[in-house]
Amino acid sequence: MLLKGAGVALLAIYALRRHGSTDARLLATALAVAALGDVAIEVSMIAGGAAFLAAHLVAIALYLRNRRAAPGASQKLAAAALLIATPLISFLLSGDWGVAAYSLALGAMASTAWLSRFSRYRVGAGAVLFVASDWLIFSRFGFVGENAVADWLVWPLYYAGQFLIATGVIQTLRHDPRDAQV
Repeated sequence: MLLKGAGVALLAIYALRRHGSTDARLLATALAVAALGDVAIEVSMIAGGAAFLAAHLVAIALYLRNRRAAPGASQKLAAAALLIATPLISFLLSGDWGVAAYSLALGAMASTAWLSRFSRYRVGAGAVLFVASDWLIFSRFGFVGENAVADWLVWPLYYAGQFLIATGVIQTLRHDPRDAQV
């Protein structure tokens, strides 16, 4: 369990070591709480889900603090699609209203990441990988059931998403003069 949580916990440490800003601390907090969720989910799906919900709320705060100045119409449309489709598809995969409610925060995290000033090729794509990873988990609850391919893809998609988010946010913070080290 601890080994599972270590990957994202190390990304939290990376964020703190690479930048001293409030935004880097928010990122590190979201990553640390997600690492806690990685461990907790092995004991209880509810406890793990609660930790991930908290991590999404912190990430949403980070992304809202860093809104893109003038998103284009296609960017707004993609963000709206993430916000609406994430809980809808989550419910269709799982048949569970609790999963759908959690997925509203998941979709909001992905949507706000997409509309943030951070790279959509890193942070936006990372958030989408996170959503895809959760959809594979939710598919186990519904009509798909246990699936070896899905089981093997969940963690790599999730970690790749978290890695892209962490490195994308920190890269922007380190290269933007507005984000001078604190």
